[in-house]
Amino acid sequence: MARTADYGLGPLTFPRGWFMIAVAADVDDVPRPVRFFGRDMVLYRGKRSGNPILLDAYCPHMRVHLAKNTTSYVVRDGTHVEEDSIRCPAHGWRYGADGRCDDIPYSTRAIPKAACVTAHKVVERAGCIWMWHDMEGGDPDYALPDFAEWDAEEEGWVRWRLDDLGTLPIHPQEILDNMTDLAHFRPVHGSTDIVYFANAFEDHVIRQTLESGHRTLAAGSGALLNETCYTGPGILLSRMEGRYPSVMMICHTPVEDGMVQVWYALAVRASAGPVDGAAIALARNYQDAGLAAFAQDFELWQNKEPALSILQIPEDGPFHKGRIWYRQFYNGRDRAGEFQRRVNGVHVSLDGRSGARPDVIPAAGFVPA
Repeated sequence: MARTADYGLGPLTFPRGWFMIAVAADVDDVPRPVRFFGRDMVLYRGKRSGNPILLDAYCPHMRVHLAKNTTSYVVRDGTHVEEDSIRCPAHGWRYGADGRCDDIPYSTRAIPKAACVTAHKVVERAGCIWMWHDMEGGDPDYALPDFAEWDAEEEGWVRWRLDDLGTLPIHPQEILDNMTDLAHFRPVHGSTDIVYFANAFEDHVIRQTLESGHRTLAAGSGALLNETCYTGPGILLSRMEGRYPSVMMICHTPVEDGMVQVWYALAVRASAGPVDGAAIALARNYQDAGLAAFAQDFELWQNKEPALSILQIPEDGPFHKGRIWYRQFYNGRDRAGEFQRRVNGVHVSLDGRSGARPDVIPAAGFVPA
């Protein structure tokens, strides 16, 4: 299992950015243990506010896990979560949503200033719980995607089902490489007659444009157009035009250095008006088919050695630029602009729209922004 240092990405073990950590519907006022970025945390929904709350897991008093308990009378008596605060099951010390201890039930003294746990910024959106992660402790320096289709049910958009695919023993660098990997579309996904492939590097966003036929999805119906982007290092959204437009989401969040948790989802515009049962059934069939296509990548990732370096040829796509772009998240934010300036712009790997044969890939060209 390769680690961040093996790829030479930068001094930060884990990347800076927004990451999915849970399906929102699975989070209630019963604290649940979660582990991401090599640290144990506790996730629950406040009883007063209804908001998701994410704290580091261990009480500073005697290092007891705040969530992993079923037998303490703190849990049995229903005082584990009070309003938006959580009590330690060992001694009843209580911590608010800001991580500060607000009650020691058996003490009349002032609460020690050191009685606190780290509170993490979380947002609930599009059926997911998102965490902002920054090893430097800074506030978010870019926004989440707007997930506009999630709120467009009246226009026929069926909200996605979130498929938890478990963990992959792979560094996320290997997943990000797909964004610039032109050559895998034919043998892995069945793309045919590729007309156009380009990458646009836009600060914290990388975009991929693919126009091609497909052995099953577009057989006999011309080319499909896919616009895929990563917003930061952990959220992929891919929009595909067609009779039933769709938006695919893939999220991968580091659990340990060299291991990620993966989720898959697909929203589909399955009707012209408000969503009904028939539209939901159609969208779920599309999601199942899309999941099967994603499994083609997933199987490769499960059974490969780390590509610490790539024996690259010009027809592959701009792997080197993708890896430079990715480094901005593993270095201090004061260096992010340095990596962005090195790649920002549009890199066209194949352009059959101009009359070139789509089965002949010209030398890659770079067009500055």
